[in-house]
Amino acid sequence: MSVNFDVIAQPRAVSGKGASRRLRRTGLVPAIVYGAHLEPEMISVSHNELLKHLEHEAFYSHVLDLKIGDVASKVVLKDMQRHPAKPFILHVDFMRISQDEKLRMVVPIHFINEEKSKCIKGGGQASHKITEVEVLCLPKDLPEFIAVDMEAMDIGDVVHLSELQLPTGVELAHVADADEPVVVVHGPHGGGDETDAEDATA
Repeated sequence: MSVNFDVIAQPRAVSGKGASRRLRRTGLVPAIVYGAHLEPEMISVSHNELLKHLEHEAFYSHVLDLKIGDVASKVVLKDMQRHPAKPFILHVDFMRISQDEKLRMVVPIHFINEEKSKCIKGGGQASHKITEVEVLCLPKDLPEFIAVDMEAMDIGDVVHLSELQLPTGVELAHVADADEPVVVVHGPHGGGDETDAEDATA
């Protein structure tokens, strides 16, 4: 992990919709931190600082440093509520972690070297069927993303869930269908090769 995120928070004593609205008017986001066999704690974080962190995809699948006064905790982002029509964060859930307990986290899939693939250069197209997966691992092994290298893929090739190259110590948390396609490469302009590729996923 090459990026570190410091989340500065402060305790909040009052809960409820009215208190949350008043908090948001001051530029703060109501939040809660729980886990690690400790009592849940109501906190607030700066809306602007949170937005800056959220510009980085890694923030969603990274071990974060949460600082509440002089107390620092290792946490992960578990849930976030956004306003349905405005660019506002309404509430955030953080979960404390224990270094010896495995995490279940959703991490993105990155399709690398797609532009270097000879079939893509030749006009082929890639269909990204799955763009994120839930993994199970210790905090020290949590990846920022799972990479799928497409450089050697050709028309008709398919990468299935069971074929993902997972980092050491990382496993898929739950797989209903290991043969579910992650990415399919088919011919240009919906040609016949596309049918072949779709048949390969059946």
